[in-house]
Amino acid sequence: MNFSRRLILASQSPRRLKLLEQLGLHPEVIPSTLPEVFDASLSTEENIKSFAELKAKSVSEKIEDGIIVGADTVVVLDEEVLGKPADPADAFRMLRKLSGKMHSVITAFCVYSTPEERYISAVETTKVFFKEQSDEEIKRYISIDKPFDKAGAYGIQDKTAVFVKKIEGSYENVMGFPLTLFYKAMTNPKNIKSLNLN
Repeated sequence: MNFSRRLILASQSPRRLKLLEQLGLHPEVIPSTLPEVFDASLSTEENIKSFAELKAKSVSEKIEDGIIVGADTVVVLDEEVLGKPADPADAFRMLRKLSGKMHSVITAFCVYSTPEERYISAVETTKVFFKEQSDEEIKRYISIDKPFDKAGAYGIQDKTAVFVKKIEGSYENVMGFPLTLFYKAMTNPKNIKSLNLN
């Protein structure tokens, strides 16, 4: 996959950058600093999609021409949204809740073309089933991996891989970017024309 236009990732996530590089893309990184405020009148999926769109749009205002990719990920357990933990105690609280249960990882992405001000966005959900974990195992993981930049206080590619019983859906989505869905969107002739990707 290759774009002739300037490509920007509106995220400082090293995992998202690495996943895009797997497609042969080498975006510049200009993180969005937009605060995320949930709208209670919208569903979780709608909120996440809106965050991805707003992040991409906010970065588009800093450049004259290019394609901006925004994304957002949350972990949802029993309708509670688990974002990034504030500190070790918060990370422990989240991982204790996830232990032995199924949760959903929801990621949205937005591809925004400027100056055309056209965009597409999509959302993917993956179900993740955790094994039961002891308090000691959770504390050890937090002290070693320090998962404070990860929704739900874990990265599936980290040592918490041993916490996972099984997943249903996209592994890359749990890492923070639905790569297959993104690839399909970016190779769709309609989107290529609409976003002027060539």
